[in-house]
Amino acid sequence: MRTALKLLALMMMMAGAPVAYFQYERPVPVAAAGGQNYVVIDETLWNHSRAGLDDLRLYAGDIEIPYAILTERGSSEHATTNIRVLQPGTIGGKTQFFLDMAGLAEYDRIELALAARDFVVKAEIQGQDDLHGPNWVALGRTVLYDLSGDHLGGNNTLRLPVTAYKYLRVTVDGQVKPADIQGASASVRHEEKEVWRLLGGAPTVETKGKDNIFTFNLASQAPVERIEFVVDPAQPDFLRSVEVENQHHERLGSGEISRIHTVRHGQKIDAEQTSLSVYTAHTGTVRIIVRNGDDQPLKITAVRLQQYERRLYFTPSAAGALRLYYGDAKLPAPVYDYARLFQKDARAAESKFGPEQANSLYTGRPDERPWSERHPAVLWMAIVLAVIVLGAVALRSMRTATA
Repeated sequence: MRTALKLLALMMMMAGAPVAYFQYERPVPVAAAGGQNYVVIDETLWNHSRAGLDDLRLYAGDIEIPYAILTERGSSEHATTNIRVLQPGTIGGKTQFFLDMAGLAEYDRIELALAARDFVVKAEIQGQDDLHGPNWVALGRTVLYDLSGDHLGGNNTLRLPVTAYKYLRVTVDGQVKPADIQGASASVRHEEKEVWRLLGGAPTVETKGKDNIFTFNLASQAPVERIEFVVDPAQPDFLRSVEVENQHHERLGSGEISRIHTVRHGQKIDAEQTSLSVYTAHTGTVRIIVRNGDDQPLKITAVRLQQYERRLYFTPSAAGALRLYYGDAKLPAPVYDYARLFQKDARAAESKFGPEQANSLYTGRPDERPWSERHPAVLWMAIVLAVIVLGAVALRSMRTATA
């Protein structure tokens, strides 16, 4: 058996696959032969492969299988088109205008350019194909607002179901005047949700003064890309700053979390931001500090570290387990046509990694340093010997010259 393994290693090395240089291996079952498969990169791989995952190699026997790694950040595709605003005016104390959508096959949101400031209004949207017809179809209502004076942002977007009507009629409350309607653009957005996975387990929790402090001890170098806070639903409105640091008190990120449920100008606003984007990839401590100022500490029931899920996609030609090798500090990143031309299949089958094992064929890379660096003692002995010989020759020459 050992002879067969050595023969396999020799064959793979002759084919340009340095399998003996990898320290670790894991079986990868094939879930769908002939179609796209994927496995999710986990902490075990992050811990024993290079930080950029450049040293991953997938094999079916002695054949290297190309792959593509995708980060599931989600995507949003949309095309935006400027549209004409028609007949802005006032009716029954409200502002009404029409939007000419005839040039669009379909759309699902309208972005208004508004000159008004400090307002909260309801916008009613109706549609039909005949601008002067009587049969307008209700498409929904949207709350538009501008709270920039309170540093709370705003919303000028009308959201509606995917629609193909040639004309829209929009009616808004009187805070927005006809002269405030400066333009509009429409788009259809096709969204793919991001996929998150948890990291780091549960934190230790402490309160220092009025600050909430959550400490995670990370065992692998897996990237942390988001911090999610779960705040007690009974907690009243809040706006708190957050700082993130490592064990050396070096800042890794900062931001704010908030909850706003308020009524302005007779309209209700509900907004909540309880996650924070951050990036760190190291083994050690991550401390998350919620600054409460003079307020009572937030009632935070959980804090979670998350990363975008990373998937390794491959298309095996036959059933049977493949093997993933990794743990080579010097191997350059692979360049596959498969990755450069990759198109994700929504029907890709998920496989599950088997347990990590030490590579039984591992020998390590040969020492590629110059001979002088690999044998410094011999080099110094040669230098000392040369000095002695040269000194003896010089002394002999001096004595001969004197005689």
